[in-house]
Amino acid sequence: MVTLNRALSKLGILSRSQAGEAIRAGRVRVDGRVVRDPATLVQPERVRIVLDGEVRRRAPWRTILFHKPRGVVTTRRDPQGRRTVYDVIGDEARGLVTVGRLDLATTGLLLLTSDTQLANQITDPDNGVLRVYVVTVRGRVDDGEVNRLKIGVQSGRDQLQAESAMLRKASGRESCLTVELREGRNREVRRLFDAIGHEVTSLKRIRMGGLELGSLEPGEWREVSRKEIREAFARNQPRRSLVNMRSGR
Repeated sequence: MVTLNRALSKLGILSRSQAGEAIRAGRVRVDGRVVRDPATLVQPERVRIVLDGEVRRRAPWRTILFHKPRGVVTTRRDPQGRRTVYDVIGDEARGLVTVGRLDLATTGLLLLTSDTQLANQITDPDNGVLRVYVVTVRGRVDDGEVNRLKIGVQSGRDQLQAESAMLRKASGRESCLTVELREGRNREVRRLFDAIGHEVTSLKRIRMGGLELGSLEPGEWREVSRKEIREAFARNQPRRSLVNMRSGR
């Protein structure tokens, strides 16, 4: 027995938080009855779960690498009516959940998968999955400020630290850097540069683990195989290998 929101998550239909919202909104029926409590216990293999009028069963394993455009939100639905990654990808995103998020103004590599366990393992800070960004900020960033990013800065109650930071070019008007992170905290890159007095004007994720954005244009995506996932995340984890993740066995 598992909770209904977890059942929907394990079936690869919605993330657990998305499932909770759908259940509370009355969009989910179990054996013909609307259930509004996400904590309701069910046996997924023995009940008929219907979401938005459609019977839902476990989606086949599938992962895609998507180049998220600027101005697109990383949610399934947006109360403000903004375009979502699911609007951009269309029917090919059915049954997939996003692996973490990129904010509205951030572009670049975003994974979507039917494997919620995989998504949780990649986003777990304890696994230290490498994320690489190209960042443009206002003003000239000097070597001392680059070192501050690597040593660590205080942002509110959080101590933030870049795994690596490299200055690509700098002028009085703006600077461009490559920044590597491992913890993946909310708006971490923007908060790092705010802490040293520079506003981020452009942010693009180009790598996650061993997966690279490559030549994909904004709005384009490609399929990622189980083997590629296993290799990409097994060789990039100094803290705990993901080689035994369920999707990669």
